[in-house]
Amino acid sequence: MRLGIRSAIAIAAIGVGAVTASLSVGKPQQVQGKETSSDQLEVLQLRPNFYMIAGAGGNIGVQVGVDGVVIVDAGSASQADVVIAAIKRITTQPIRYVINTSADPDHVGGNEMIAKAGQTLFTQGGGAGVAADFLGGGASILAVEQVLTRMSTPGGQAPPFPVAALPTETFNQPRKYMYLNGEGIEVLHQPAAHADGDAIVFFRRSDVIVAGDVLDTTRFPVIDIAKGGTVQGEIAALRKLVDTAIPSVPIVSREEGTLIIPGHGRVCDQLDVVEYRDMVTIVRDRIRDLIKQGLTLEQIKATSPTRGYTRRYGSETGPWTTNDFVEAVYRSLVQKGQ
Repeated sequence: MRLGIRSAIAIAAIGVGAVTASLSVGKPQQVQGKETSSDQLEVLQLRPNFYMIAGAGGNIGVQVGVDGVVIVDAGSASQADVVIAAIKRITTQPIRYVINTSADPDHVGGNEMIAKAGQTLFTQGGGAGVAADFLGGGASILAVEQVLTRMSTPGGQAPPFPVAALPTETFNQPRKYMYLNGEGIEVLHQPAAHADGDAIVFFRRSDVIVAGDVLDTTRFPVIDIAKGGTVQGEIAALRKLVDTAIPSVPIVSREEGTLIIPGHGRVCDQLDVVEYRDMVTIVRDRIRDLIKQGLTLEQIKATSPTRGYTRRYGSETGPWTTNDFVEAVYRSLVQKGQ
């Protein structure tokens, strides 16, 4: 079924207008030493009113409708103008909301430019009775409260992000919701998962979930211990994804069901997330058992606790290696006494 879903998405994307070719706008940008332009973006139409933009940092979800545009995550700062141009090719409606799934630079870097390119929903015409320049007149930025904390100025240090990139609306309860473009939108806080400010965003009528870096099909999940991440919270967040999504049952021959946009990588369905959750759980259990046997971190690494999954998700080089993942799981279990 998973191959069929990906094929259907590709066909839908072609119907939008040859995917990347029709949405090629803007000048080349420099990203980590490589020249990247909008013709290297992938813009996939997942539903009649829902798109995914890939290639600008973290994957971006785009919901469009009569109320305007709601986007989930903003990509990297260096690609913000290209993302804005791509959205303008999709619709002429203004951007109303930017929802962040974490505080990672490749998810929030474009906040400032994309919000400024939008238009606040909270104007007198919108019925809220506030001035037209409310919050600078741009789109609102919504995130879990911990995202604002992570993006704000550390004591005595230079701010990691400009003030205009910071969330303008925050929450700390398990669920924040709104109703725009004819559907309910649920922003679900996933505490202590990849980090302490993770959220997954569920578009109920479109039946699309934007998962952020809780789900990353290109590698083992990044569990940022320094920023409050834990393996137990990561598994709990993956379970929430599984419980929220619905597969195409009982008629399994239909290429239907909830679509899940990961932080990086291909579009998934519920069974993909089940496999990913089981992988993390199995590695967690292996490492926990070895800790109980009294093995040190180096001894645990020597047993290859990710065996069976290393070829698919592992890496010996880069910003997140297999050893980094094993160490994060180990430290998470030892610190929490789990």
